[in-house]
Amino acid sequence: MKTKTIWTASVCALYTVALAATGAWAGQLQIKGSTTVLPIAQKVADPFMKAHPDVKLSISGGGSGNGIKALIDKATDIAMASRAMKDKEVALAKEKGVEPMAHEIAYDCIVPVVHPDNPVTDISMDQLKEIYMGKITNWKDLGGPDMEVVVISRDTSSGTYEVWESKVMDKERVYPGALLQASNGAVVQAVSKNKNAIGYIGYGYMDESTKGLTVNGIEGKPETALNGEYPVSRALYLYTQGEPEGDVKSFIDFVLSADGQALVKEAGFVPLK
Repeated sequence: MKTKTIWTASVCALYTVALAATGAWAGQLQIKGSTTVLPIAQKVADPFMKAHPDVKLSISGGGSGNGIKALIDKATDIAMASRAMKDKEVALAKEKGVEPMAHEIAYDCIVPVVHPDNPVTDISMDQLKEIYMGKITNWKDLGGPDMEVVVISRDTSSGTYEVWESKVMDKERVYPGALLQASNGAVVQAVSKNKNAIGYIGYGYMDESTKGLTVNGIEGKPETALNGEYPVSRALYLYTQGEPEGDVKSFIDFVLSADGQALVKEAGFVPLK
């Protein structure tokens, strides 16, 4: 099973301070946004800085929407996003003199997860939609025990939520009784502690504390993400202001290099090739 380190904002801040204390820096990169993409940036950080000792990285999550907003407001050099920018976001960026450029860096599956003790193993797209609309409320309707379904979702600033809304909900709204979480890690924690719960997380956050369900009989994994067979797969992005230059270009190039893509895989996500 994969293991991971979840960084809070305070830990990120301490990490940045610690890095700054190691020597003088010629450059500084701010990287903000998606909590799904965050483990990739964290995995790449140390090897990148060893190769570029004059560059300081400051990495923080907060959601795809917040990362994109920071790019539009010129408050970050790179925005991490687990979804493509919306037309209205691109239009707003251009109004503010920002020409956002997308860099596809990996693929991902959004996997519905339940408590390991839940006997349900497979679920259909229609059933997922009905659960998140509040129409299916008991696990016995899914072949499970007679117990209430506790629905865990992401907040609306999350790119994972927006992909889920588009691919699973088909633009229907998640019902108001769902418990909203601010990150993939928070969903993992909530589901792992509640035998009645169902949530959804990026593939890189899968571990033994939750159980992934197959969807329409298809397992979310690298092969099914790359060939498009898994119904809730997506690309992951880094966004820059225009064509990247200098340290920004160096970081993007590193992530897309063979070494960088190997680190993408180590982080639990699907490399481009």
